[in-house]
Amino acid sequence: MPRTALSPRQLSLRNTEAIELWPASLLRPRGSVDARTLARARWVLRRKRDGRFLAAELAEGLQPLVPRLAREPGLEAALDVLDSPSPRGARAMPAALPLDRIGERLHGLGLEADAYAARTGLALVAEPDWLAFAGLDRWRRPLWLHPAARRAWHAMREAAVGDGVVLEAISGYRSHDYQLGIFERKFARGLALEDILAVNAAPGFSEHHGGLALDIGTPGEPPAEDSFERTPAFAWLQAHAGAHGFTMSYPRDNPHGIVHEPWHWRHAGP
Repeated sequence: MPRTALSPRQLSLRNTEAIELWPASLLRPRGSVDARTLARARWVLRRKRDGRFLAAELAEGLQPLVPRLAREPGLEAALDVLDSPSPRGARAMPAALPLDRIGERLHGLGLEADAYAARTGLALVAEPDWLAFAGLDRWRRPLWLHPAARRAWHAMREAAVGDGVVLEAISGYRSHDYQLGIFERKFARGLALEDILAVNAAPGFSEHHGGLALDIGTPGEPPAEDSFERTPAFAWLQAHAGAHGFTMSYPRDNPHGIVHEPWHWRHAGP
C-alpha cells in the first residue's frame, strides 16, 4: 500500500532524547530493502547516536528495521511521540528536551559542565522536541531549524537574492549526540581535546543544538573557512542580518575561546 504523503506543514523532525522521528520522504534509502520500506512509510524512527534506522510506520503498523527493537533505549518515548499529533500552525513552538544525559557525555570527554561553562561563558543548550523543515542545505540534506529561525532564514535569504547575493545553508540543527560524534571522529584523527574545543563547542553547549544557529556559505566558497569573510555574502550579512534577527556569534577575540567563525550566525528566537 503506498504511503500517504506528509504535507509541507507536517515536515517536521520530531525529537526525543535518544531517537528522532523523520518524515520518510526526506530520508535516503541505504539499500533496496530500505527503499521499498521508505516508499510505504510516513515516519521512520532513527537512532540519534549513529543514525541507524530502527523502525518504520506503515499503514499496517510499525515495522522493525533492527533485531530486538523492543530493547532499544528510548523506544517508549519515541512511540509516545509517534502516537501524538504532529505540531501544527505558525504559532506552535517547540518545548525543550531534558538535559539529563549531558553530564554522561561530557564525563566521557573528561569535562565537567559547570567548570566548562565557567571557563567559556557558554550556556547549556537543550534540544527542541521538534524542528521545522527549512529546505535543503548545500549538500541537499534536510535542513532543520527552530520555526522562528526557519521563517527568519527564508526571509533573509530572499532579501539577499533581491540584492544579488546568494546565501547557502551549510549546517543547522545538530543533536548532542551528533556533536559528540564530531569529537570522537577528531580524536580518531589524533587531535587533542583542547584543539577540538577551540573549533567546536562541547556537546550540550553548541548553539546548533537549539535549532537557532546556522552556518552560512555562498556558492564558490569552501564551507566554514575564513575566506567567507571576504565575500559579498558576508558583507551583506554584516549590513542586513541584524534586521532579520541574526547575529554573528564568534567574532575575532570572542570571550568563549572559539575561533573566529564568520560563517556562524544565530537567530534571537521567538
